[in-house]
Amino acid sequence: MTNRPSVLITGASSGIGATYAERFAARGHDLVLVARDKPRLEALAARLRDANSVRVDVLQADLTDATDLAAVEARLSDDARIGILINNAGMGQSGRFIDQTAGTIDRLITLNILALTRLASAIAPRLVQAGEGAIVNIGSVVGLAPEFAMTIYGATKAFVLFLSQGLHLELSPKGVYVQAVLPAATRTEIWERSGTDLNLLPPMMEVDELVDAALIGFDRREQVTIPPLQAAERWDAYDSMRKGLLAEIKQDRAAERYRTVEG
Repeated sequence: MTNRPSVLITGASSGIGATYAERFAARGHDLVLVARDKPRLEALAARLRDANSVRVDVLQADLTDATDLAAVEARLSDDARIGILINNAGMGQSGRFIDQTAGTIDRLITLNILALTRLASAIAPRLVQAGEGAIVNIGSVVGLAPEFAMTIYGATKAFVLFLSQGLHLELSPKGVYVQAVLPAATRTEIWERSGTDLNLLPPMMEVDELVDAALIGFDRREQVTIPPLQAAERWDAYDSMRKGLLAEIKQDRAAERYRTVEG
């Protein structure tokens, strides 16, 4: 046991989630690892316990299943040791919008939006009461780019960014840190699971580099961390333009161009 807060990580059996687990264990944090693949979770947990002398609990759960999701919510709301949530579990999109079925749409939105939001909601009241803690939501740069033709996936990641920014405004005055991490293409199993041919994709960032960069942003208490963005001022300019746009639409009349009928 340590005096540091425990960290609950979803999607922890591989890729980004497993790497977060390695990094936080190395920092001396106890862990709660959540994923569907219990054998892989158990193997990771055993390795992290041996290497770092931390407590690692395994919680097998399919976050698209209502019963499993409720169990993870209960752990977040009831376990006062958990002070950091890494909302990492997610799935990609195979094919364009017209290729999707009702089932694939439901599963994508349930995991990427519903589960992520409910888990944040489960822990937030307790963190606010404690006056400390952190929620990290893993989004994607695809949420900024409808041009990438991953319409539903991108929409879910746009939601993650918006939710994180809104939570920051609500929770940061109460001592709770909220970070949105927006990776670009990263070499993880999500591509194979979504049926994407890796040979058709541009070079991708390795998971270790992605998570290490995200944790630097975490330590700096960045609101939005975009590991592949070379010029930080680009995001600042983007956000400033967004706020400037808002200032111009707080009006009680339609714009002049919409009040004049042409031709």
